[in-house]
Amino acid sequence: MERVLKLLDNEMSLVEKQFKHDLDSDVLLIRKVGEYVLASGGKRVRPMLVLLAARLTGYQGNQQIGVASVVEFIHTATLLHDDVVDSADLRRGEASANSVWGNEASVLVGDFLFSKSFSLMVRTGSLAILQALSDATTMMAEGEVLQLISTCELDLSEERYMQVVRDKTAVLIAAACKCGGVLSGVDAVQEQALNDFGMHLGIAFQFMDDALDYVADQAEFGKVCGHDLEEGKMTLPLIEALRHCTEEERDHVAAVVEKEQLSDEDLASVTALIHRYNGIDYTRTRAKELVARAKEYLEIFPDNEARRAMFVLADYVVSRSK
Repeated sequence: MERVLKLLDNEMSLVEKQFKHDLDSDVLLIRKVGEYVLASGGKRVRPMLVLLAARLTGYQGNQQIGVASVVEFIHTATLLHDDVVDSADLRRGEASANSVWGNEASVLVGDFLFSKSFSLMVRTGSLAILQALSDATTMMAEGEVLQLISTCELDLSEERYMQVVRDKTAVLIAAACKCGGVLSGVDAVQEQALNDFGMHLGIAFQFMDDALDYVADQAEFGKVCGHDLEEGKMTLPLIEALRHCTEEERDHVAAVVEKEQLSDEDLASVTALIHRYNGIDYTRTRAKELVARAKEYLEIFPDNEARRAMFVLADYVVSRSK
């Protein structure tokens, strides 16, 4: 991963500067909240994929900086909204914006970032990029609602859950890859290959988040362990465990997820069940399969530094511990 960061060091510095410039507002609170979320770190996977896809396809201009910034704008807006919906207290190991400034400010600043994103997209002058990113934001909203109505649904299938993940998380990663190719004017086949790479990588990314939620240390992962369970979210480790557990165990899970507040014993019992039926290992295996498939989509492109960096980034997704 260090090799990728070094390769993109100059461009990512420009993306960070562009993001701060685009965040400018006469309303001080907007700048404060936006800069707080930006400064909290994050992997910057989405803007890096824009830059790498542009390099992979031979782009020679400088619009990739603005597009990468817009993608991170959209992602930051979703983080602000997600933390309100999830009642999250932590984000990347720090107090979440909603716990610092309140839900109202987080929602409204998230709205500002979303609306500003569309203004910035128009400036690229590319209808194809506007189409790709506007379609992505629409699907992301649908994914959030689909996840909401799937809360505490013990019969949620892996296929239906993958639809939630595609819409909620993977679609923006796919759009980031696609936009890098659009800038270069690639043909439809290459554009679809970039999109498919990003979609598979995005699903794998979320699957790893699902696994880490049950095993990662809070100080390392940056959020409360078991938070998904507290929110009644049916993620892949639990879905896999419920496929194989006894009726008695299933009834116990049903009772736990319906609770308003979980005890340490509740969390420990469900986590033990997930481990007993290999829910974590299964989720990680599925993520690795998706990454392997994602790489295959890039085989139509030349074996160059950018493609190798995208492979490294893909491998990082399934090897990370936070």
